[in-house]
Amino acid sequence: MRYHIGDLRPKQLVDLYKGMLKPRMIEEKMLVLLRQGKISKWFSGIGQEAISVGVTQALKPEEYILPMHRNLGVFTSREVPLNRLFAQWQGKKSGFTNGRDRSFHFGTQEYKIVGMISHLGPQLGVADGIALADMLRRKKRVTAVFTGEGATSEGDFHEALNVASVWSLPVLFCIENNGYGLSTPTNEQYNCKDLVDRATGYGMESRIIDGNNILEVYTKVSELCKAVRKRPRPILLEFKTFRMRGHEEASGTKYVPEKLMKKWAKKDPISNYEAFLLDNELLNEAQIASIKAGITEEVNENLKLAFDEAAVTSTETNELSSVYQPFDYKHYDKNKGTRNIRFVDAVSVGLQQSMDKYNELIIMGQDIADYGGVFKITEGFTKKFGKSRVRNTPICESAIVSAAMGLSINGMKSVVEMQFADFVSSGFNPIVNYLAKVHYRWGQNADVVIRMPCGAGVGAGPFHSQTNEAWFTKTPGLKVVYPAFPSDAKGLLATAINDPNPVLFFEHKGLYRSVYEDVPTAYYTLPFGKANLLRSGEDLTVVTYGAGVHWAIEILEKHSDINADVLDLRTLQPLDVDAIFESVKKTSKLIVLQEDTLFGGVASDISAMVMEHCFEFLDAPVFRAGSLETPVPFAKVLEEKYLPKQRFEDKLLELYAY
Repeated sequence: MRYHIGDLRPKQLVDLYKGMLKPRMIEEKMLVLLRQGKISKWFSGIGQEAISVGVTQALKPEEYILPMHRNLGVFTSREVPLNRLFAQWQGKKSGFTNGRDRSFHFGTQEYKIVGMISHLGPQLGVADGIALADMLRRKKRVTAVFTGEGATSEGDFHEALNVASVWSLPVLFCIENNGYGLSTPTNEQYNCKDLVDRATGYGMESRIIDGNNILEVYTKVSELCKAVRKRPRPILLEFKTFRMRGHEEASGTKYVPEKLMKKWAKKDPISNYEAFLLDNELLNEAQIASIKAGITEEVNENLKLAFDEAAVTSTETNELSSVYQPFDYKHYDKNKGTRNIRFVDAVSVGLQQSMDKYNELIIMGQDIADYGGVFKITEGFTKKFGKSRVRNTPICESAIVSAAMGLSINGMKSVVEMQFADFVSSGFNPIVNYLAKVHYRWGQNADVVIRMPCGAGVGAGPFHSQTNEAWFTKTPGLKVVYPAFPSDAKGLLATAINDPNPVLFFEHKGLYRSVYEDVPTAYYTLPFGKANLLRSGEDLTVVTYGAGVHWAIEILEKHSDINADVLDLRTLQPLDVDAIFESVKKTSKLIVLQEDTLFGGVASDISAMVMEHCFEFLDAPVFRAGSLETPVPFAKVLEEKYLPKQRFEDKLLELYAY
């Protein structure tokens, strides 16, 4: 292996050696502990230390780096205390996740490290968001993100590269091409000669780097960092290396040809570099022995601290309270001046006022800039706020949701518009696996609002008509808002943007231009988790939300003899359980109406809760009304049969007569 010193000083050369040696020696110790049953799992990076160490040391401490499973050298290079790392791997409290996640699935703002999730791909988009925040603030910084060659087959990889290229984001996409995705060799993963060949398709620069040569990694990445800080742009880097152990230790390496193992063993980044330092008299055997003894002592001391720490404990209350970032709701009263506007206008005005309130609030979505979005909610926004804050995106929902997560990590708020709520399925993974879990896992908030134009009744067919709130009410860590009136939409949207937690904000398309209301003109907020009692009666309780509110009122007006409580939930997560129970205890009868298909929906959970907690107050079974168990049909006559309006009326009368 050839090493080119260039203008590196002797101390730098030795520091790079120490930087690689520490994670190697920690790993060797971890493998012993794994065999002894003292840790539960290990993803080995033996043979790849030069990449982690070289890239990390080329970055500035304030620049974010997003590592993978086998990038221990990132953490040691950033000087993360070893006792905390060891505690993390043992599920102890002084780790970074309070025992809630394992190995390298964590981040730390203190050290500007953002750990991966097992779905791999989303972190590439997260890097885009972090870099976007730096670029918008005119900070000359680089973000480095790691992935393996296997994960380059994921759609998130391609989406993230495309977004970074279109927006000229200062991201180094670092592929550790170590030959195998678990047991699948590269020739079964992709059919191009080199992975950097893909950069051409995205209009990006690329480099191939010898991932086992620490000096090549460090010097080339350092040069690229300087260039990218000066002129922001993404660069795709492919580090050629090899994984000397299994995907994780239980996998073994029997699937790897023995010749290949021997070939790469000769390219070991540490033994080769150590020989180079000895040959050039930059170190001697005694100094190397002293360095190793020092690392051994440091490892043993910190292991003792971790082992001596008590097992993690918690309470049900503590675990539940850790799912969401604490939100100190600040109430802004409605002003007396009002204007009679449509639902769609209330959303637009509310969004504008939040953009005025937060000068770092970013809106992202397809066709939202000059075109104003398909529903014209952001029409005129670019003239007022500029295209840097009102950003058209490529058609890549997953990467954009991930980028919103990155913006939050770097301290900025964002609103993502799904063109239609149906399309959220293309961004489902980062919502339910990243945004929803990130605070519980390592205390990071996801300050993201995802606007969801939804609902049937407008003849839009199976792919533009779903009301899919139940996909998200099931997922701890997400908040779900679903207003029925313009004034609620405006106030709740303001609260959603203030809230540091991820919020799915559902806006029924059928209400956009059909529902008018006198809406306060100034900025105001409404609290989450507070249902609105629209009508009061003694006969029965109707619980509903969204378009269902308007159906319920219309049908009750048709049957004036029925005096009912009508409860508009407004938010589904958090849910105003107290208001529901209070009404049911008064009326003794309940019907829950939802537009979503009936099975597995919000109505089912409300019914179950009432049966469990209010059974002795009931004079009839809890009734539910929902749409047919089919996709949403297109033809008007079919759509009317699909929707639950008539079924609700029938069940309402049945319940009243019970």
